[in-house]
Amino acid sequence: MSLSADIASVREEFAEQLQAVQAGEQGAEQLRIAFLGRKGLLAGLYAQLGQLRPGERPAAGEQINGLKSSLEEQIGQLGASSSAAQAAATPATDLTLPGDPLPLGAIHPITQVLERVKAIFGRLGFSIYYGPEVESDFYNFGALNFQPDHPARDMQDTFYTGPDQLLRTHTSNSQIHALENLAPPIRILAPGRVFRNESISTRSHCQFHQIEGMVIDRNVSMGELKGTLAHFAREFFGQDVVTRFRPSYFPFTEPSAEMDIYWGLETENDYRVTKGTGWLEILGSGMVHPNVLKAGGLDPKEWTGYAFGMGIERTSMLLWGIGDIRYFYEGDIRFLMQFRS
Repeated sequence: MSLSADIASVREEFAEQLQAVQAGEQGAEQLRIAFLGRKGLLAGLYAQLGQLRPGERPAAGEQINGLKSSLEEQIGQLGASSSAAQAAATPATDLTLPGDPLPLGAIHPITQVLERVKAIFGRLGFSIYYGPEVESDFYNFGALNFQPDHPARDMQDTFYTGPDQLLRTHTSNSQIHALENLAPPIRILAPGRVFRNESISTRSHCQFHQIEGMVIDRNVSMGELKGTLAHFAREFFGQDVVTRFRPSYFPFTEPSAEMDIYWGLETENDYRVTKGTGWLEILGSGMVHPNVLKAGGLDPKEWTGYAFGMGIERTSMLLWGIGDIRYFYEGDIRFLMQFRS
């Protein structure tokens, strides 16, 4: 069969398949690949040019090029008509309708707990006081009665940013700044982030939040401290909460105590969280040490006070039954959506 006959055969076959596409029996893309693809029928025609005598090749090549242009035009018209039909079938956009809603999270659980704690102590006359996150050794340790060789320094794994500069390991540094800048009587609440060089796990992180409270006045007693914290526990955990105070040790308070709440032993998780005792420590507290008052420029014979501090992440985990502290810092909107009010 001659090349001219092959060209006519391809033209006829294209006409048949074009009708099939128009009838919806096959797709336009399938038609394009069959005829114009790298291994399509037109590629076979071009391959035959090499078998012709040199004088026959120009005319034959012109015929094939003409066929190719014709096929491309007809396939292009198919695509245009298909797009027009799809556009006609698509309803017009109503620009007066609201857009698709964006996924929204909620107020972060850490922020929720902070606001609840601040509201409770705010009703008791506490004002908010912020201390710096980048601190000197003096304000973070020295003025808080941590001696240079004090073993309590080993309790804190510290990020040092310079010879005498560090990221604060507790919000207790705010005590000294408040003593230097405020005139007694003082009643402050100091929230903020703290940093410790600890391994990140389900129960610990290298950054977390604390909130520090301090009261300085004349004739402040341990009884006032216990009453204030017991009131806080009832407001935060419910009126039926049971609390206890245990003797403890902190360099910047004397005497010192930790406050526990009775969490219960109803579930396996209760046994794990409370280590089988049913009691859970929620904060540390005590009477402000005389050396701290002196470092802040106050006479301990005239002024007394108490201080307390708690971890916000731990309180949040207890409040909502969160089992992994890392959830607070991953920014997963699915996690935040659970805390919509």
